[in-house]
Amino acid sequence: MPSDTYLTIEVLADPGIFKDRKSKFLSYVFPFQNIDDLKPIIEGLKKEHHNARHWCYAYRLGITKYEERANDDGEPSNSAGNPILGQIKAKKLTNVLVVVVRYFGGVKLGVGGLMNAYKTAAQLVLEKAQIVEKIRMKYLSVSFKYEDMNKVMRIIKAHKLQIHKQNLAAEGEIVLAIRLDDFDVIMQQFTQIHTLCVQAL
Repeated sequence: MPSDTYLTIEVLADPGIFKDRKSKFLSYVFPFQNIDDLKPIIEGLKKEHHNARHWCYAYRLGITKYEERANDDGEPSNSAGNPILGQIKAKKLTNVLVVVVRYFGGVKLGVGGLMNAYKTAAQLVLEKAQIVEKIRMKYLSVSFKYEDMNKVMRIIKAHKLQIHKQNLAAEGEIVLAIRLDDFDVIMQQFTQIHTLCVQAL
């Protein structure tokens, strides 16, 4: 996978269901970009599953530097949140939250049984999720006089660059969205035309 791409999900998937010795584990995956969204999501699942015993979760945020959290919600330490997080990492996903809701069936599963149950439940919902590859973009502002417009457009067409916004008055300005791996090379091409004003945003 190129260094300027990452994997995530954009839409909700159907829940995963795993059962073991009368306990039922329902797993959910959410697109997740803001920690402030965590509480409403958990509270929503608690309302929906008010008879459940545990609402364990893990999330991973960030593109180059990850912020991760795993929560056991009363299950034995490291028996729930970490196995869920492990599945997120195994799929190389980021900006996602996985929550596993447990209905206790009256039989204790032991730490090993719990780890397997939470891992499997997370795995099931992630297998149902539609994983998308996103490209990391960086923005470049190019300001130019009208007589330089053809030179600017030639570079844009040659590299099939995406125009984010433009203002083509007598003094033109174009803001380009450029994938991160290509940014330095393309910026250099524009800066070689000395009459242009080129700025990374």
